[in-house]
Amino acid sequence: MLRQRVITALLMAGSFLAAIVFLPLTGLALLLGVLVSLGAWEWSRLAGLNSPAVRALYVLVLVAVLGALYGYCQLDNAPSREQVQPFLGVTCLWWSFAMLWVKGYPASAVLWRSVAMRALMGLLILAPAWMSAVFLLSFPRGGLLLVVMVVVVAAADIGAYFSGKTFGKHKLAVLVSPAKTWEGFWGGMVCCALLAVLLWYSLPDQAAHISLSSVVAVTVTTALASVVGDLTVSMVKRESGMKDSGSLLPGHGGVLDRLDSLCGAAPVFALGLLLAGW
Repeated sequence: MLRQRVITALLMAGSFLAAIVFLPLTGLALLLGVLVSLGAWEWSRLAGLNSPAVRALYVLVLVAVLGALYGYCQLDNAPSREQVQPFLGVTCLWWSFAMLWVKGYPASAVLWRSVAMRALMGLLILAPAWMSAVFLLSFPRGGLLLVVMVVVVAAADIGAYFSGKTFGKHKLAVLVSPAKTWEGFWGGMVCCALLAVLLWYSLPDQAAHISLSSVVAVTVTTALASVVGDLTVSMVKRESGMKDSGSLLPGHGGVLDRLDSLCGAAPVFALGLLLAGW
């Protein structure tokens, strides 16, 4: 299983980097849209939609939302901060509520366990993440920024894994994800703080005005949001009685199982860059 996971991860990483290098913005937006749509198909099952026709309709609703965001925010034509920032702010507020729901689970499930609420949650998780990623790509060196965001999420995950394996004793959210510990969480945060220092030293001259404290703040909050994204999807999977969202990726489960952390991280990273003055 470990070998399969590593092979799949390497293939995904290589494909991601190749897409960043060779595809134009429109092509990348379309590719990310396909991935998010696959995530929506998997989420529809978690939401309690069982009919293939209804699940397909749910995916079409998501695609319509993506199209509306693409057009309104002019994501294909150097979108302005004023167009995108309100959506990013509302999305970060939504993730704050999700964090409270995770903390209060299973009692909090009374607020969101209905099919309608779970379906809405899926749209709030997937659509803003796609918008944030495409917005990042519109920046100068946008592809590199997207890679940096993925590296931050990976650093939080890897740091948490090894810290949890070595020191883990106190459960982080035992009723949501029993394997996660506070020691692992803090190990991931420390790893990301160290990564932030490295990123600050690597900033181009055009970003020399951004302070180390800003880079650390953006990096650590992005890592925190990735944990919330992971736990939120895990919470809904547990409520739905499912271990994985799908089986498309050998050794990793479904597409949504790989997107959950990134969905939480992307809006926070994009908003953090704006607030830091990127």
